[in-house]
Amino acid sequence: MKPSLTDPVWHRRDLLKLSVAAAAALPALAFGGALPASAAIPPGPQTDARKASPKLYRMKKSINLWAFPYPQRMSLEECLTLAKRAGFDAVELNYDLESDLSPKAGPAELKSIRKMADRIGIEISGLCSFLFWPYPLTSNDVSKRDRGIELAGQIAQAASALGVENVLLVPGAVHIPWRTDHEPVPNDVCEKRAREAVGKLARQAEKLKVLLNLENIFFNGFLMTPMEMNQFVDGLGSDRVQVHFDTGNIAMFQHAEHWIPILGKRIRNIHLKEFTKKGTDFSLETFRPLLDGTTDWPAVTEALEKIGYSGYLTFEYFHPYLHYPEALIHQTSDSMDRILGRPLRADKILA
Repeated sequence: MKPSLTDPVWHRRDLLKLSVAAAAALPALAFGGALPASAAIPPGPQTDARKASPKLYRMKKSINLWAFPYPQRMSLEECLTLAKRAGFDAVELNYDLESDLSPKAGPAELKSIRKMADRIGIEISGLCSFLFWPYPLTSNDVSKRDRGIELAGQIAQAASALGVENVLLVPGAVHIPWRTDHEPVPNDVCEKRAREAVGKLARQAEKLKVLLNLENIFFNGFLMTPMEMNQFVDGLGSDRVQVHFDTGNIAMFQHAEHWIPILGKRIRNIHLKEFTKKGTDFSLETFRPLLDGTTDWPAVTEALEKIGYSGYLTFEYFHPYLHYPEALIHQTSDSMDRILGRPLRADKILA
């Protein structure tokens, strides 16, 4: 019978055996390989709720590219490879004006990105973009509205070329607190413009066979409740318009587990953003590394299971670590394993 870490007495020879097995396992684990047979002892069932969820939730682990120091310190290939080695099923890519995924990327470049992801063995969970803030679909500036619709169309086309179904879409904004160049838009005007813009984009999405998933923002002063979101989505009458639910964007005054059953089957993609209600800073700095906040993750995962959600859970975070940025990726993967009740990678070494 092998000794356990909880046994009252450990002999020196047992500790030595454990150290040798762990040392042998580390190189393979670091490069995404299988553990050697001598170290690959199947872990027992996880029943301690202090350690991880005792229940297994069959949802996919994904991470947004903003958590990586891309492109300043890592290439896209390095980011995808790191995500794969850390244990993620997928990465959510971001469309902007300058990166690998931008209007500058033609069919050949997009095909290359798809091939690279396939070679690495990682999925692309969706496309996201910050471009809806400088170019809101509901801006009082007609040129910005037109540019926003143009860019949204280009994002949808890129998704189609990549074989990606999910496109995140911000339908509009009454207010954008982090931008000084945005003139507030009356609520009724914002809704009217948003319906026109999303309706136009939905017709394109039908042809491209992609989903336009509307994200709940809260900071933009538009679609502030799940009932409003449902009414807006259903009113468009297109199965190509669904919901990208963000757990953190509503957490200042509301609760993710309350939104989920109301949105129901409309949810087609999810951002996991950790939020703390303990602070008074309501900027993007309020969002925390996963588990370092006040979100009730057991309630969130249970609510998702009850609506039958089995898609991607994408960690979204805007501040790559200044030093040793790989740590954030591995820490997040471990946190998501605990939230989802997956076998813990560390246990495979120490078991």
